[in-house]
Amino acid sequence: MDKIMPNRLDRGFLKYQDEFEMKALEVLRSGWYVLGKEVSAFEAEFANYIEADYCVGLASGLDALWIAFRVLGIGVGDEVIVQGNTYIASVMGITINGATPVFVEPDEFYNIDVSKIEEKITEKTKAILAVHLYGQASNMEPILELCKKYNLRLVEDCAQSHGSKYEGKATGTFGSIGCFSFYPSKNLGAFGDAGAIVTNDSELADKVRIFRNYGSEKRYYNMVVGTNSRLDEIQAGFLRIRLSHMEELEEEKRKIATRYLKEIDNPNIILPQIRYNVTHVWHQFVIRVRNRNALIEYLDEKKIGTIIHYPIPPHLSEAYEYLGLSKGSLPITEEYADTVLSIPLYNGMTEEEQTIVIEALNSWR
Repeated sequence: MDKIMPNRLDRGFLKYQDEFEMKALEVLRSGWYVLGKEVSAFEAEFANYIEADYCVGLASGLDALWIAFRVLGIGVGDEVIVQGNTYIASVMGITINGATPVFVEPDEFYNIDVSKIEEKITEKTKAILAVHLYGQASNMEPILELCKKYNLRLVEDCAQSHGSKYEGKATGTFGSIGCFSFYPSKNLGAFGDAGAIVTNDSELADKVRIFRNYGSEKRYYNMVVGTNSRLDEIQAGFLRIRLSHMEELEEEKRKIATRYLKEIDNPNIILPQIRYNVTHVWHQFVIRVRNRNALIEYLDEKKIGTIIHYPIPPHLSEAYEYLGLSKGSLPITEEYADTVLSIPLYNGMTEEEQTIVIEALNSWR
């Protein structure tokens, strides 16, 4: 058997190959490739999918993050609270605008530990960035209470949580702005870079639409110094197809994850936990092990691929040395960085492949 990869994007294409190829030809033959009917249709359909009022398609998830803070007016001298164990793009969304990230340790579900947020709030704090990591919604109620108490903006990083819900309400719809990535490896993935912002605020939606298109509401009439961050017509078309199949795609990954949780049984492996009041969409299936390098080598010998999400937390990256945070400043974040490992989980994964992964993990000592 070929090596079992951590992710197989080709399986997701092959499953709906005819639909994707027909859509590609439709867009190519239309003669309209930027901000056309495919983008408008996807924006409406995605907003409906997560029950938000507005969706604005952008070029990437990172663009969604930094544009979100830009249109909210958060910048130099401001602080934004964010969990320490996130992907660095979450932090870049803050710092590109000149604001300062204030890190909080994660909880046992890999999301921000809400009990540790309030002690980090200062007069400079302007927002909380809630990251729904690995496909599981954060503990939103206490975060909303803190935002109300201290008059803070809430921005959600939903790059990994398309369709995830907290008490029946979709991630991305709790705060001022929800930021999504449609990078190919996401549960709702394009065939290149793509992203979006969702909001229930019509004024913010208008600001984002103007900002993404050079700050122009009407061609050649520029209201602000904006940027070029437009979702391509062809990517929007592909996303519409995948979105139409999201229910079955989510259920397939949930079924694989449920099997992993039930059948992986090794005292050396810590399995992911699910919060009782959320819907997990399993962007990644993340285990923790003390002797991670040994497990990676063992699985590699068995032709099973893995990925570490993420080996270097942002506060210890070279990019953020200027923040002056040394090793040991976020011990839980750093422990996760040293022990997390994502095992194969993807749409189109066969039962045989699942069995091979389970048996390999159970036999490792």
